[in-house]
Amino acid sequence: MSGATSDSVTADILSTQVPAAVAQGHTAETLAGISDGSSDRATSLDKKFRGTVDAVSVPPSSHDGLPNPTPEEQLTLRKVPGSIPMVCWLLCLVEFAERASFYGAKTVFTNFLEYPLPKGGNGAGAIKKGSEQTAGALGKGLQFANAFVLLFSFLAYVVPIGGAWLADVKYGRFKTIAIGVVICFVSHIIMIFGALPSVLQAYKGLAPFIVSLLVLALGAGIFKPNVAPLILDQYTAQKPYTRVLDSGEKVIVDPEATVNQIMLVFYALINVGAFFALATTYAEKDVGYWLAFLLPTILFMLLPLLLAFMYKRLVKVPPSGSELTKFVQVCSVVVKENGFKFWKKDYWAAAMPSKLAEKGITTFGGKPIRWSDKFVDDVSRMLDACKIFLYFPIYNLNDNGIGSVANNQGSTMLSKGAPNDLLSNFNPITIIVAVPILNMVVYPFLRRNKIAFGPIKRITFGFCIACLSGVIGTIVQYRVYETNPCGYQATSCVSDGKVSPIRIWWQVPVYSLGALSECFCNVTAYELAYARSPKSMRALVVSLFLFTTALSSALGEILSPVIKDPYLIWVWAGPAIALFVQTGIFWFRYKHLDGEAFMTTDEDEDTLNDEEASQDIPARDTAVEEKKAGAEDSGRNTSGTETPVPENI
Repeated sequence: MSGATSDSVTADILSTQVPAAVAQGHTAETLAGISDGSSDRATSLDKKFRGTVDAVSVPPSSHDGLPNPTPEEQLTLRKVPGSIPMVCWLLCLVEFAERASFYGAKTVFTNFLEYPLPKGGNGAGAIKKGSEQTAGALGKGLQFANAFVLLFSFLAYVVPIGGAWLADVKYGRFKTIAIGVVICFVSHIIMIFGALPSVLQAYKGLAPFIVSLLVLALGAGIFKPNVAPLILDQYTAQKPYTRVLDSGEKVIVDPEATVNQIMLVFYALINVGAFFALATTYAEKDVGYWLAFLLPTILFMLLPLLLAFMYKRLVKVPPSGSELTKFVQVCSVVVKENGFKFWKKDYWAAAMPSKLAEKGITTFGGKPIRWSDKFVDDVSRMLDACKIFLYFPIYNLNDNGIGSVANNQGSTMLSKGAPNDLLSNFNPITIIVAVPILNMVVYPFLRRNKIAFGPIKRITFGFCIACLSGVIGTIVQYRVYETNPCGYQATSCVSDGKVSPIRIWWQVPVYSLGALSECFCNVTAYELAYARSPKSMRALVVSLFLFTTALSSALGEILSPVIKDPYLIWVWAGPAIALFVQTGIFWFRYKHLDGEAFMTTDEDEDTLNDEEASQDIPARDTAVEEKKAGAEDSGRNTSGTETPVPENI
């Protein structure tokens, strides 16, 4: 989900051994029994298939005992997803519980901050029965509420960079997730006590709420970037292969189709959790904020139990700071070789060891170069994905509006007893309905009819849907101003119960279209973050995508002074216009990526890493010095001329 109630996720795949039942005979229907053990690695890098077929057909080889599809089969056979291991669903329950507690609390933040305790209410934030008032507690106004909700979102999507670093370099994904769980639990406890009726009536609720808000952003940020990669770690078939179904049809089991299916289902379950916000919106209106914050905390307590149960059942990727180090080294080499001419063709090829060897360069910092051509290609692909992410901040502003503007719009419309933040639940409802249709109808139809709907097409389509959502929000806001008793100062009348006669249900298309766009944009972006990055940097790349939401929140903070009456029409219209222009630029700039391989294999990289791990570092350094000494001793030939010694970077 994005905007006021939005989010997303997604992440990675490791190449490990496939069961013999699948590898031999190819008649098994699922991959559910995938082993946790590592497969034997090939010693050479397979030639990449990037959407074109070589003029000369090459006989298919095999990986992990499974036959590679031939170029002809790539064009003619139907592609199908593999089956998802059961442990993935248990991890989805973890994400469900965390997201339910996160969104259950976040959804009521705006009303809690913006509006005062209702007149005639119970003193806990609930309204008088039958009133058109809005639940509230602190009464700090729209700009204050909007600023802190945006600050919360900003922190929740900046902190993941640190959380990803902890997982990739220090603790691994599972332990980092556990740290995030503990921090989030503390924040929920503080939030409950800050919302007790006695605290609110004494006007002392602001300080504990702000503390709990900041702590929750920290915990969620540590937790969030690591769950999706951990889920995809459990699906271990990384390369496409052929198999024969019971029907006799020969198909390609495709990693892209599988990752897409996992991420769609995962995203749907996130939104099942987000739908829990329905309970908290009614709790704030009918009982009070202490209950609205207690309910998410109770659900959150499922997390420690689930994590303890799964601990020994998970494939866990150990932390590795080496790839981050190699990434920095590759960047330094390519800048040294090419300068900052980023537009140069084959810019990153200059850092490939094969190219450096042609120049006589075989070492970096006095040690043998430790990265491969494959790793450099992964870095290039990863940065392509990161450049795509830069188009998401403006998209996010169109997904349910900027900050709290959608909630504010709902509060100025006729609700007939419905909470003004109820309509935000149509975001998860739409996703829950859309995902099965996409997974079981739309995408199988496209694959069956050989209709290419690559990641760039999917993102572009999602951008178009979000743009339409922003246009509808603009029209609804215009009609609210035109029909409200206070005209273009509609927000000022809310506390007196004066609202526009337009029903709040006119907001449904805004939320539903924004949610539908997420199924194409956010899900695909997470797939790219996973598939186009080195395996030990995947959480970090996911966090960089999440950071685009933080940039959207920062833009919202900048716009906070104008997020008020009478400017709210342009608060909707401006981002919609910007997204319309951006969508055209995005399509023409990146449409070629749909022809590239979705994921490249790690075989040569793993071979290099295994060789390095098997050697003692001091012994390796000694060997390097011995090679240097030997080169110097033999540096003169019989004619007395110098023999070139390999150059060091």
